[in-house]
Amino acid sequence: MKSLSITVALAALLSLAACAPLVTQNPGGKISPANVHSIDGNDRVMLKGADVVSYFTNKTYAQGNPSIKSTYENITFYFSSAQNKALFDQSPAKYLPEYGGYCSNGIVYSIPWGGDADSFEVINGKVYIFGGKGSRDAFMLDPQKNVALADKYWKDEVSGSNALLHRTKRTTVAKVAHYKTGAELAAEVAKAQK
Repeated sequence: MKSLSITVALAALLSLAACAPLVTQNPGGKISPANVHSIDGNDRVMLKGADVVSYFTNKTYAQGNPSIKSTYENITFYFSSAQNKALFDQSPAKYLPEYGGYCSNGIVYSIPWGGDADSFEVINGKVYIFGGKGSRDAFMLDPQKNVALADKYWKDEVSGSNALLHRTKRTTVAKVAHYKTGAELAAEVAKAQK
């Protein structure tokens, strides 16, 4: 009987832990869902604390400092300098990563998935985050088409949805018609690079 109680308690604990993304990545406000994490005692930190202004000012990834931060739309943003914080505070929308900071190539397939702060591209004054070099390379094969697809899926399906539930639906039972696996995308990138 005692082992059954322990098993039930562990199962309940695991199910609660699995719910964290249901709440954390759905902050409400204009940016939801968002690629945010609970770190440093702060809820909903964008891109694990990457300085979103640095993509524009330095054309590079920079890790922000938890002591230099701002909150916008229920999301905490870290900055690597007081100057970058001031720029953000003057015009936050200018510096927001597209698609809530999720992998832009994932959003092409209506899948809000990850996004590595150090894998990015600035296109027409907007920053696009990717899940790694392979995702970035695949997206950049046809950035105009991919931005249009991602914009459509973000607007029509992903924005305002629950990221975890939407991702589960789009990776299992309801893949988009143009869905490609990672291997298929890698093959397209390799072919284009020849």
